[in-house]
Amino acid sequence: MIHLLLLFTAVAFAAAQQPPSEPEKAEQESLSRALAEAGSSQVDFIRALELHLQRFPRTAQRPELERALAKAAIETRDGARIIKYGEEVLKTDAINLELLERVSRHLLSEDSKDRAERALGYSKKLEETARVMAPSPGIRNYAQLAEQQKILLSKALVYQSRAQGNLGRPAEATDLARQSYATYPSGEAAREIGRWLDRQGKTAEALPFWADAFSIADPALESADRQRDRQRLGEAYRKIHGSETGLGDLILAAWDRTQAQIEAYRANIAKNDPNSSINDPMQFTVSGLNGEKLRLASLKGKVVVLDFWATWCGPCRAQQPLYEEVKKRYKDNPRVVLLNINADENRELVKPFLDRNQWNKTVYFEDGLSQLLRVSSIPTTIVISPKGEIVSRMNGFIAERFVEMLTERIEQSLKEN
Repeated sequence: MIHLLLLFTAVAFAAAQQPPSEPEKAEQESLSRALAEAGSSQVDFIRALELHLQRFPRTAQRPELERALAKAAIETRDGARIIKYGEEVLKTDAINLELLERVSRHLLSEDSKDRAERALGYSKKLEETARVMAPSPGIRNYAQLAEQQKILLSKALVYQSRAQGNLGRPAEATDLARQSYATYPSGEAAREIGRWLDRQGKTAEALPFWADAFSIADPALESADRQRDRQRLGEAYRKIHGSETGLGDLILAAWDRTQAQIEAYRANIAKNDPNSSINDPMQFTVSGLNGEKLRLASLKGKVVVLDFWATWCGPCRAQQPLYEEVKKRYKDNPRVVLLNINADENRELVKPFLDRNQWNKTVYFEDGLSQLLRVSSIPTTIVISPKGEIVSRMNGFIAERFVEMLTERIEQSLKEN
């Protein structure tokens, strides 16, 4: 169990720094024994740490133990402990995104002004932190990171909505819920809009939003939650119209509307990441050192060689002149294209590296291609046939044979066309 390993390591490290005093030695032995007895049970793990904190309330390891308890509480879905230990951790780690989100959510599981005020503070901090996280267009996995950021920001706003509503401010709650829905069209945000409109006596206005909440797929919802959505929608509809006649049309309209909204949202993000929904590597677009774009589809019908490397990779430096030698062999052959694909996280390192080492400047960034092709180590050299099929994958290289091995694979692929 990860918590056990981390805490055993912490205890061993602390003991190795300097000879412990007798009280410290007793505490370390007690904690080690308690963790060993906990085994793989999360419940026993939590009990062991809590008993240890009761026995040694002034322990220097309290912050680490409370952090471990907060993590275990999240894994066991223990709302009370998420709040208890999460709030303690957030006193010193105020931008812990996971805890800001979980503590806000669980504080709002009960309707009290004290809990609403605390949740409002945490959710505002979550919003502030999420806004700073906004990725820049063009970076690796932009679409995925952008969607994660939008979801987190939407949650921060919806928690603020719920907190404001619980504090008796339904108009502010409605406005925040609308902001949340505009940020990311979720069923949770639509549900909050409907809730606070209804609290203001605007049930007719709330109906379309409750229909939206019912229509948007949410894997986190259980069947009982879906049933509550259906019941609330039916009751509100009957209140306005006297029966459920026409309710099906309202739901179908909500389905069409929400699907269009979600597709438009994802299309907007995809503008800055043309590879976001592509599963065929030959449909990828990779960006060059100066922002130029190369559509790999334009190379179909040719043998395409992709060599993945990074500035921090020592073996890549040794392989590079060998790869350049193969490129020279095919420089006059229009049927073969050899590309240098950089996998650095920090792209700003690449150009200075190329200048300093006098490497070929024709380099493309992987832009998510390494994840699609499951490149788990570098250097990795992949050969794609004229039909767009992967026909060879060389993980690492054998220095004395690399040039001939890659040449043989290219020649074989040319023959198979």
